[in-house]
Amino acid sequence: MLAYIDTHTHNIHTDNPFAVINLALDDCVRVLSASSHRFFSVGIHPWDAHETNPTAIDLLETIIADDRVKAVGECGFDRNSKASLKEQAYFFERQVMLSEKYQKPMIIHCVAATNELVLLKKRFAPTQNWVLHGFRGKPELASQLLQHGFALSFGENFNLKSVEITPIDKLCIETDTTNSQIENTYREIAAIKNCRPDELNAACSLLKLFVC
Repeated sequence: MLAYIDTHTHNIHTDNPFAVINLALDDCVRVLSASSHRFFSVGIHPWDAHETNPTAIDLLETIIADDRVKAVGECGFDRNSKASLKEQAYFFERQVMLSEKYQKPMIIHCVAATNELVLLKKRFAPTQNWVLHGFRGKPELASQLLQHGFALSFGENFNLKSVEITPIDKLCIETDTTNSQIENTYREIAAIKNCRPDELNAACSLLKLFVC
């Protein structure tokens, strides 16, 4: 069976056994206790930073310790959030520390805050992979992020030139909040990269799923 890894989806009812289901902190205990799914990510989204009590980090740490939680996030920065960048940074930095403590990669949401994100990556010098999800940016931005060691995850609305310049060992594929078929995106990107869909398996190692 070809492992069409969905690096990031909000669809908790997905029938893809290789999907990494993203859970909000409020939902994680309920979903994890009832689900037999193997792969999840859990984090504090930058949209929620202004409404989140700092003690939520303690609960998050408990959840991250679960073996089924393969990544921390989505977390990051978004200039469209009602939360200030200072509030977003508070929670992001603590999630970086949990990522390093539990040796689990990061799924990152970033809107109009690339400089802040890059500066923090330089400061923390993380050992874990940072995967920027839902990347739609231009190839100039993709190149900058790749140079700083980020991996990029693409959904159905990707920038062709950015896909072209992203090495397949730094390239992930996702559905996010859409109802798109992950297989279709794999085939489209495989055609661009002149490879077979099963060669687009970077998420196996980047997220430590080891299903390929």
